[in-house]
Amino acid sequence: MNVHVHDDAKTLGIAVATQIALLAKQAIAARGVFRLALAGGETPRRCYEVLSRMNIDWTHVQIYFGDERCLPTGDLNRNDVMVRDALFQHIAIPEENIHRIMAELGAAHAAARYMLVLAGIQLDLVLLGMGEDGHTASLFPGNPASASKAAVVAVYDAPKPPAERVSLGFMTINAARAKLFMVGGEGKRPALERILRGEILPAAIITDAEWHVDRAALPE
Repeated sequence: MNVHVHDDAKTLGIAVATQIALLAKQAIAARGVFRLALAGGETPRRCYEVLSRMNIDWTHVQIYFGDERCLPTGDLNRNDVMVRDALFQHIAIPEENIHRIMAELGAAHAAARYMLVLAGIQLDLVLLGMGEDGHTASLFPGNPASASKAAVVAVYDAPKPPAERVSLGFMTINAARAKLFMVGGEGKRPALERILRGEILPAAIITDAEWHVDRAALPE
């Protein structure tokens, strides 16, 4: 594993935002566009707040989401609402550059629609978090969605609410040019230790990922 250790949540957020800005600059210079899939959760929120103040040509950035919760549009527990508040409302990005998952339509319908959105696209970067059980995006241990080979998967019976979700599949995530994990907090330490020992939790299935971890999450 390619692991970078940071002193605390603040330095973790700054480091990851800096890396995203660098990858954006490189992708735009090379291909004219930066295709970025964002994660939900409190740890990435700090990164987005830093990212909103960075010099990025947002007109050449296309934003996607790693997963979404099947909740009504505008629900405060949706990932796209969190990212809107932390990032979108502070930057000059065209609305048509933001590709939300229409999870309010239900998992199956939303997954099918998002598969069409992603057809023929290779993501430049997928930003990922990890849960205390080792899940990433909405790919949970033992859940049938985690065994799917589909580009986008409908998730049912998730072990944390809401039970119905939509997630990028492992195939789409692993096909990205870069994968970057943000892992912060003492609660993540047991799962990270299990992965470092070789246990195949969902987060461990992501290949060639760069892991950014704060000291609180780092196993002793």
